[in-house]
Amino acid sequence: MLNLLQNELDNHNNTIKAMHNLFPQIILCYEAISSCLSNNGKILICGNGGSAADSQHFAAELTGRYKRERKALAAIALSTDTSALTAIGNDYGYEYIFSRQTQALANQGDIFFGISTSGNSQNVILAMQKAKEMGCKIIALSGRDGGKMKEIADFNLIVPSQDTPRIQEMHIFIIHCLCEMIESTI
Repeated sequence: MLNLLQNELDNHNNTIKAMHNLFPQIILCYEAISSCLSNNGKILICGNGGSAADSQHFAAELTGRYKRERKALAAIALSTDTSALTAIGNDYGYEYIFSRQTQALANQGDIFFGISTSGNSQNVILAMQKAKEMGCKIIALSGRDGGKMKEIADFNLIVPSQDTPRIQEMHIFIIHCLCEMIESTI
């Protein structure tokens, strides 16, 4: 068991070391988010499974606080309204659960933040496409090769790993870094 733990920690540390290459792109995403919020825009965030949890976590950090007392910031996790999710899934299909909400809630100048470890979640991709049609800036948070999301996004944060747990660990790291940067300039 010690070998298993050491292997997991080594894999985690190797992924962390490769994250430095993403710093310029993370800064660009922060600048886009900051500009959006400064212009009374909002951040729409979505993902499935663990990425849905990350979406909710990110929205909570923005609407509540990360570390500092500050004004509430406009952010919505599209995975939280079970009535909307189940009604849209039932009436239109699961692949439309985020795009229908995006159509209803997004405005030109908002940020759409899609999260998927593979970058290939169809419901996230359709929502990204809808958001782009509506004049939103698109940020994709993914792993592996970025999947289909990278073709749609204005900004790609692709964690340099093939391993889902390592990708998810770095997703929350990136989210926390964005929160720290946002709070440090408000």
